[in-house]
Amino acid sequence: MNTQQIDSTRPSASRRRLLSASAGMAGAVAAMSSLSANAAASVTGGSARTHGTSHHHGGNYVSAKDGTQIFFKDWGTGMPVVFSHGWPLSADAWDAQMLFLVNQGYRVIAHDRRGHGRSGQPSEGNDMNTYADDLAAVLDALDVKGAMLVGHSTGGGEVAHYIGRHGEKRVAKAVLIGAVPPQMVKSANNPNGLPMSVFDNIRAGVAANRSQFYLDLATLFYGFNRPDAKVSQGLAQDFWRQGMAGSIKGQYECIKQFSEVDYTDDLKKISVPTLILHGDDDQIVPIDDSAKLSAKIVKNATLKVYKDAPHGMCSTHVDQVNADLLAFLKS
Repeated sequence: MNTQQIDSTRPSASRRRLLSASAGMAGAVAAMSSLSANAAASVTGGSARTHGTSHHHGGNYVSAKDGTQIFFKDWGTGMPVVFSHGWPLSADAWDAQMLFLVNQGYRVIAHDRRGHGRSGQPSEGNDMNTYADDLAAVLDALDVKGAMLVGHSTGGGEVAHYIGRHGEKRVAKAVLIGAVPPQMVKSANNPNGLPMSVFDNIRAGVAANRSQFYLDLATLFYGFNRPDAKVSQGLAQDFWRQGMAGSIKGQYECIKQFSEVDYTDDLKKISVPTLILHGDDDQIVPIDDSAKLSAKIVKNATLKVYKDAPHGMCSTHVDQVNADLLAFLKS
């Protein structure tokens, strides 16, 4: 394993501060991101491309085996870069990265997880096995090969579980950004994890008033509560917009997937070059119990720590993240 740590002069946010913040905002701490195990893409309709995907309501959709419509964006040509978003967001969370990389000559693809964004809102299948199978459905329908998979937060768990469940035949590289693996909640296998009460508070906040909860959560997500933080109302409002576009049931059930699923075995199955990016002031997914552990488990991992960066670093540190993704693509 090649683990490189950069810009790590500041210690990560303590768990005590995280818990205090979550209690003060009705548990406004989150981490981000259903077919059956044998789900496969069942593609319908015509397509704007030649991939056999349906095209309606102004977008592209893959029909999963259970009929759930999975929305995706697919721009450009060249080596494909596939993005998996965090909770409770959508593919729009990747706009800055997708625009940058498509203009650099890459093909960029991002989907809305079921129960999120513009994808279908089924009552069933809001679980990580199905999320991974839905990602497989999109990649199979688009016949994606040699891709770099990029996952943020819950999307990092989705990328890891996709590889653990479906292998690396379509994958050349992987990137985990502020990602939830190996596991967030405290358990026998993860004694330093966060107490279940943190995630119960998140569930309570979503159930009681998710609109206000998402507005409050954006503050922690982007580190706007820090001294001298450059607060962007646009980012906060867009976080709210993306969150409210999804299904409350799907998002509620996704909380268990980003908090309780143990991705350790998935991480052990990753053999492709892997870049792990994480902010040392991440108040949502503390770095000590996520990126630093994942970097020790993944065989061929490079860890890069962003000094003072929050969980939403793909939006607050756009130029740095874009430069690191481009450099990793070219390496």
